[in-house]
Amino acid sequence: MRLWIKDPLAGMPVGAEGGVMVAGGVIEAFVPAGVRPEADAVFEAGAHVVLPGLINTHHHFYQNLTRAYRGAEGRKLFDWLVALYPVWARLDESALRLACRVALAELLLSGCSTAADHHYLFPEGLPHAIDIAFEEAAALGIRVVLSRGSMDLSSDDGGLPPRAVTQRIDTILADGERLVHDWHQRGPGAMSQMALAPCSPFSVTADLMRESAAQAEVLDVRLHTHLAETEDENEFCVAKFGKRPLDYLEDLGWVNDRVWFAHGIHFNRDEMRRMGKAGCCVAHCASSNMSLGSGMCQVAALEAAGVGVGLGVDGSASNDGSNMIQEVRQAMLLARAGGGVAAASVTDAIRWGTSGAARCLGREDIGVIALGAQADFAMFRLEALRFSGADDPMAALLTCGAHRADRVMVGGVWRVVDGAIPGLDLAALMAAHRTAAARMRGG
Repeated sequence: MRLWIKDPLAGMPVGAEGGVMVAGGVIEAFVPAGVRPEADAVFEAGAHVVLPGLINTHHHFYQNLTRAYRGAEGRKLFDWLVALYPVWARLDESALRLACRVALAELLLSGCSTAADHHYLFPEGLPHAIDIAFEEAAALGIRVVLSRGSMDLSSDDGGLPPRAVTQRIDTILADGERLVHDWHQRGPGAMSQMALAPCSPFSVTADLMRESAAQAEVLDVRLHTHLAETEDENEFCVAKFGKRPLDYLEDLGWVNDRVWFAHGIHFNRDEMRRMGKAGCCVAHCASSNMSLGSGMCQVAALEAAGVGVGLGVDGSASNDGSNMIQEVRQAMLLARAGGGVAAASVTDAIRWGTSGAARCLGREDIGVIALGAQADFAMFRLEALRFSGADDPMAALLTCGAHRADRVMVGGVWRVVDGAIPGLDLAALMAAHRTAAARMRGG
């Protein structure tokens, strides 16, 4: 079936002003302005700004069960984590399933077609956390890259997390291998992919970091971890390892083109140069960084050094939201606040949320409107009051603050229609999710 996405309001590349033809889940052809091709079906897109499907490169789905948690509000990262670990230790399969469904639905409704998650918390009774997330993603039809996170350095050993949420290295590595075998797809159009993701230098031993890097090489998957998020982390690494975070990870085999780091705020210029030369990428989490007061990622300097930059909403207990189009806007505004109006254009911010994010995940088939690329689209109408009087439709999408997509297509299939996810009872989902969140808080 050949679908013509006809005459979009904005967003098409030069030569495709009349839209695109979609067939077999990919972009089959561009339609020049004024041309009327033969098609089996037509979607009238004259009221829509069309973007490649947005790509979220860093998240913690389970954390939406602890949004705006009273005991953690207003704390810096380390204190914030210490306050939340005992609550997260109560996570069970039923609560996690609801959290994944909420996070993925929220992302879809904001124009996200591909989501990466970093799940590193495995309390007793939760051995299949990653499987649950894959199942929920498949049910909603969204692409995912799920990271098998891990922690093995507990507070008893000089780390940050309590022992109850850490695991043994052999358990972690065995589960990573199983998950890659069971879920990882390869090649263009892959809907489910795996990455290996020890949590951070302050919650993981050197042995686990080293062995995870070696395992990723053998299994041919990507690597992910938090790095250079706060000055406290720098101080921790210097005090414990005698090295800055990047130097420490480089010695453990973690500076190469398989790796994308979350946050990447406190790198110096030499570190950026080394990362760029090695092919590393960074998931920039503007809203979360601002909320926790962690600092400001130097996006322009990273890109100038050759580091790939994508965007991540991060966990819903730091950002407190999972809205990708708002994250694109926030990244643009933050860059301008720190570097002047020329520091980020609308086009720059959209690139970070699409092709830049695809580079973080090692994908070339998504994040672009190009011939042969996956037919992943986020479509926004500009009819709400906030857009009244707007001139440039693409600029209005960010400056006027779009927050909900009207249509989202993933691999040629509509997954959001008229601002809703077909077949999903949001009211019932929210009621069950609120109950689970209250139970985790002990309320």
